[in-house]
Amino acid sequence: MFCRGLRRFPGRGILRAVGARRGAEPETEMAEAAGRGLGYEECVRPHLDYLYGVAIRLCGNRTAAEDLLQDALLRAFRAFGSLRDREHPRRWLTRVLTSAFYDRTRVEMNDAQHRAVDEEFDLFDKIAEEDPFPYSDRLHLDFLDLFDDTRILEVLGRLLPEHRVAVILAYVYGFTAREIGEMSGRPVGTVLSWLHRGRKQLERELWEYAVDYHLIAEERVRP
Repeated sequence: MFCRGLRRFPGRGILRAVGARRGAEPETEMAEAAGRGLGYEECVRPHLDYLYGVAIRLCGNRTAAEDLLQDALLRAFRAFGSLRDREHPRRWLTRVLTSAFYDRTRVEMNDAQHRAVDEEFDLFDKIAEEDPFPYSDRLHLDFLDLFDDTRILEVLGRLLPEHRVAVILAYVYGFTAREIGEMSGRPVGTVLSWLHRGRKQLERELWEYAVDYHLIAEERVRP
């Protein structure tokens, strides 16, 4: 569901910005084969596409994502000596990237403390109640089909930053609440709360986006 069709990020100039030369296209197998003795470039390059995918989902557009990724790679370069498990650096790199994202959205996160999330809203119940596709036998799937990659990115951009990170890492990339807690430095209970509230906010924002942008015929929506 989340941005399946995004193009792969070529990584041009990003590694060069931290003193490494541009190499070949990264492959998934390279990530598992990276040895502890490998240097920064060899260790990081296999994960560039993955990191860019996370960044663009967090930021919502290519320019901001590339800027965030470059910031994260510079931070990773400076802290590379502290990385012990160079065979599996993806979780560490994810932590560096999300930390850079948190720093960029700190003001928004502070403001978010005063924003309420409607935890009673249920998207499936709302769709069933409004019945925007009266002749459909796949009502909820028809609703989700209204959202292409661009629209999904716009909806994700409406989520509170901490909720956005948790939802993306858990439901797009399959990280557990414990792993997200380790990456964010937060207790598992806090992450579970982010996920619950993030899901509720996402459901509300999907519905409101569909109404605001007339993806559903106005006569089908009750006032």
